[in-house]
Amino acid sequence: MFSLKNKTVFLTGSTGGIGKEIAFQMSSLGAKIILTGTNEERLKNLSNKLPNENDYIVSDLNNSQNIEDLTNQIIERGYLIDILINNAGITKDNLFLRMKEDEWASVLNINLHSTVLLTQKIIKGMIKRKTGRILFITSIIGHSGNPGQSNYSASKAGVAAFSKSIAAEVASRGITVNCIAPGFIKTPMTDKLTDDQQDKILKNIPISRLGLPSDVASACIYLSSDEASFVTGTTLHVNGGMGMF
Repeated sequence: MFSLKNKTVFLTGSTGGIGKEIAFQMSSLGAKIILTGTNEERLKNLSNKLPNENDYIVSDLNNSQNIEDLTNQIIERGYLIDILINNAGITKDNLFLRMKEDEWASVLNINLHSTVLLTQKIIKGMIKRKTGRILFITSIIGHSGNPGQSNYSASKAGVAAFSKSIAAEVASRGITVNCIAPGFIKTPMTDKLTDDQQDKILKNIPISRLGLPSDVASACIYLSSDEASFVTGTTLHVNGGMGMF
């Protein structure tokens, strides 16, 4: 089960805590991973550690020209993408009444607009070949909301709704489109939380622990596999039961 041999995965946000784990787990199952991110040194280090064939492309997804250049490089290097994992995302938290226009616009641009543009580019090849898997890493915040994160929650909710629409459009072409919504995952970002902050979070998680990047990566493996060929247009919540409330 869950073999990804002969599959080419294009993974955005590759060098973050969740991105690295997705890359390692999928590479260990035989996938060829195409990494992308803004930091070449981190991409190179990750590339050198992966157990299977891989490549990386340095790119910032902050404008349409960069996305055009990125997809052109994929074509020039001869890659046919079987699995697209949209993992890149940013936060710029602030209470809504204090939120600056740039804080709102930049988060919506990277998390939603750029994700849509990149998906539109990659999905064309999948439609021609009548096969493909598209995954979006969203967030429980896109479903529950969170004070100080109106921009982030709006962007992730937008991605979830967008995914359902394109899932319906391409289902007959053998392409599945799904979201994975992590809860609080143990990454360098959550490491910055104080003990009191972590205690408050844990009280709302029935499983009573933070998630691990491997929990998210395992969900990616399932939804990318042949075993999930009848699953599309859905969001898989990986949050320890937090989403029940």
